[in-house]
Amino acid sequence: MHDTLCEAIRLRRLVEFHYGGATRVVEPHMVARNEAGHYALSGWFVRGGSSSGGQGWREYLLSDLTMLRVLDETFAGPRPGYNPTGGQKFPIVHCRL
Repeated sequence: MHDTLCEAIRLRRLVEFHYGGATRVVEPHMVARNEAGHYALSGWFVRGGSSSGGQGWREYLLSDLTMLRVLDETFAGPRPGYNPTGGQKFPIVHCRL
């Protein structure tokens, strides 16, 4: 899964996956270990099921992510607020935009 997400990041292609009982489409920006030491995807939520509302930044635990698919649809680049260093939230970065 790490390699698939990193390739999607490198190619700036959207990903679709099931998470929390819903299908989501996301612009992947970073795969990293979060503060708790779990691998996570940091990305911009574009569309799909979400209880927290419209588009914006989300963190998805890779252990809870299923049915990952890289889409043909691309995105232009980093969204506002993107921190390529990961900061305190993502102290160990595996791959990034």
